[in-house]
Amino acid sequence: MFSRYRKTAEPAKTTVPAQTAGNAAPAAAAPVAPKPGIGRKPMAPAQTAAVAVAADKDKKRKEKMSELKVELHRRLLDNLNLSALEHASETELRQEIVAISTEALEEMSVVLNKEERVTLYQELYHEVMGLGPLEPLLKDDTVNDILVNGPQQIFVERAGKLQLTDITFKDERHLLRIIDKIVSAVGRRVDESNPYVDARLADGSRFNAMVPPIAVDGSLVSIRKFKKDKLGIDDLVRFGAFTEEMAAYLQAAVSTRLNIIVSGGTGSGKTTTLNALSSFIDNSERILTIEDTAELQLQQVHVGRMESRPANVEGKGAVTQRDCLRNALRMRPDRIIVGETRGEEVIDMLQAMNTGHDGSMTTIHANSARDGVSRLENMVAMAGIEMPLKAVRSQIASAVNLIVQASRLQDGSRRMTSITEITGMEGEVISMQEVFRYERLGLAPDGKIIGRFTATGVRSHYSDRFKQWGFDLPPSIYEPIAAE
Repeated sequence: MFSRYRKTAEPAKTTVPAQTAGNAAPAAAAPVAPKPGIGRKPMAPAQTAAVAVAADKDKKRKEKMSELKVELHRRLLDNLNLSALEHASETELRQEIVAISTEALEEMSVVLNKEERVTLYQELYHEVMGLGPLEPLLKDDTVNDILVNGPQQIFVERAGKLQLTDITFKDERHLLRIIDKIVSAVGRRVDESNPYVDARLADGSRFNAMVPPIAVDGSLVSIRKFKKDKLGIDDLVRFGAFTEEMAAYLQAAVSTRLNIIVSGGTGSGKTTTLNALSSFIDNSERILTIEDTAELQLQQVHVGRMESRPANVEGKGAVTQRDCLRNALRMRPDRIIVGETRGEEVIDMLQAMNTGHDGSMTTIHANSARDGVSRLENMVAMAGIEMPLKAVRSQIASAVNLIVQASRLQDGSRRMTSITEITGMEGEVISMQEVFRYERLGLAPDGKIIGRFTATGVRSHYSDRFKQWGFDLPPSIYEPIAAE
C-alpha cells in the first residue's frame, strides 16, 4: 500500500518488542484519590484499595502505550520516505501510517482494541507531520495558551483560568525534538549556547521556549494561540469587555486620529483591543505595523507589515523594532501601529506621534494609565537619551492623547477598566482625566466578579475635535450611572 512513500534502500531492522523495552518513559503522576469533603462519608478501606489498584493499572497501561508509540514512531521514520511525503495528501499519509503500524503490531504480537488503535494512529500522525502531544491542544479552539513546564507537565488556559492536562511528552529528548522542529522551520535555533528563542508557528501562534541548563527542571514552552476569527468591537461589547457608549467614544477617538496607547498586563487582551480599535481606521489610509512577532490582523486594504529579527549565530544581522520604526518614517505612512513598545523604540514612537503621524497606536505593559506614563518616562531614560524630566513629560503629553487600560480580573474575565485622556501639562506634571471606568461591586457565589461600567461625569477634552470631524456624541454618554 502506497509503497512509493516507503524507503527501499535500507533493510528492515530488528527491534526489541515495546513490551520488554527497559527504558520506559516516566508516566504522568497517577491520579490521587479525592479527599473526603465536609459532610461526606470517607471511603472504606476496600474502596481506597480499589482506587489505588485502578490508578496503578492505568499508570502501567500509559507506560506501555508510551513505549509502544516510541517504537512505532522509530519504525515509521525508518520506513517512510520523508521527502516523498511532502507531496502526499493527508489521507494517503494516514493510510500509510496505519499500514506500517499494523504490520509492526503484528510482528510484536501486540493486541489493542479499536479505540486504542485509533488513538495510537492519530498520535503517530501528529508525531510525523505535526507537533506531537501539542497538536490536539493547538486544534482545541477553547485553549488560549499552552504552557509546558518540562516533559511531564502541560498546562492550558481556558476562559482565563489555568488547567493541568493529562497530556505528557515521553521524556526531555522528545520535548526538545518538538521544540527543534518548530524553531528550525522558521530558520532559528535553540541549544545550550542559545538557550531561549522566540518563533511563530505556521498558523501564526506566538511561540517561546527556554531549554536546559537555563530551564532547571526541563524545557519551558509558552504558546499564545493565534485567533483565526478576529474579535471585532461588536464581539467585545457582547462579551462584556466594554459598553456600547465606550465603543462609540473609541470609534470617534480612532476616526479623528487621536494617538492611543493600550496599556495592560500579560494576557489582559492588549493585542485583541488594538486589533478591535484598528477596525475603525478608514480604508483610504496607509498603515504600517511593526511587531516582534506578527500578531495583528488588520482588515484594511493598504497595510504594510514588518517584523523584527534576532541576531544570527555570529551575533549579526539583528533588526530591531527601532530599526523598523525609523525606516517606516521614510515610507509615507498615515498611521504607524507598533505591536508593543518595550524599549528604546519609544522615543521614535513618540516623535512619530508628534510629527504628522496622528492616529498612531501601540501597547505597553502597565497596571494603570498613570503607571503607563511613568513607564514611558522610564523607557526614554533606558534608551540612553539624556533629557530633562520636564522635557520628556512635555513630549509624552503632546504625543499621547488617550490611554486605554485593559485588565484580566481574578475570575479570568477581561475588561476595559479605564479610558483616560491626557490633557496637557500642569507645571511639571502631566494632567490626565478619566472618562470611563469599570467599578467592581462584589463577588458572586460562583467566583465571578460583579461590576459595571460607568462614565465619570467628565466631558471629553476632545469633544470639539469630535464634532469638527462629524462625531457629535450625545452628552448623555458622559453621565455617570446613579448609585443603586
